[in-house]
Amino acid sequence: MKRSAAEIIQEYGPFPGVDHVHGLTYDGQHVWFASGEKLSALDPTDGKTERAIDVAAHAGTAFDGKHLFQIAEARIQKIDPKTGRVLSTIPAPGGGGDSGLAWAEGSLWVGQYRDRKIHQIDPETGAVLRTIETSRFVTGVTWVDGELWHGTSEGDESDVRRVDPKTGEVLERLEMPAGITVSGLESDGGDRFFCGGGRSGMIRAVRRPKRK
Repeated sequence: MKRSAAEIIQEYGPFPGVDHVHGLTYDGQHVWFASGEKLSALDPTDGKTERAIDVAAHAGTAFDGKHLFQIAEARIQKIDPKTGRVLSTIPAPGGGGDSGLAWAEGSLWVGQYRDRKIHQIDPETGAVLRTIETSRFVTGVTWVDGELWHGTSEGDESDVRRVDPKTGEVLERLEMPAGITVSGLESDGGDRFFCGGGRSGMIRAVRRPKRK
């Protein structure tokens, strides 16, 4: 397993009225982040929040290219980002113990926090298609270039780790500085991970390791 210190390249926040970042996603232009009772759209170039949707937003967030998906307690909401309207809901596999959320390969991928699992689920029904066991609490999930990464926070340690999507084996770890939490994880499809900062109310961009 490869281990290295996470390289934080930019910090955003804290934001007015936001005391906890629960989950986040990237739509190609904005970082959408969940903060309890709203989803806010952050422009990562200037650090300004441009709009917000009033919707229950308690954990992970995802974007499928057209819709936002947001965990709210024991359900996952499908949201029209243009109108803010909730179009449908499906049950969350953890029944309220869910954390990260990502979109990849036509499926939703849901972290189950204390059970140390990542589920691939059908976005229409919520049916669990497969489950990956992990070795630490799951606080965020993202896919990039065929790689599965998840955030962790346990005790006083947080990191972003790449795992084998078949076995859950840890392949690589980016270790966050002491006192910095990861709550929510998203790749921009390039060289950045966006990481929610939990109760700090911050969002951090971490450099993704280059591939040869």
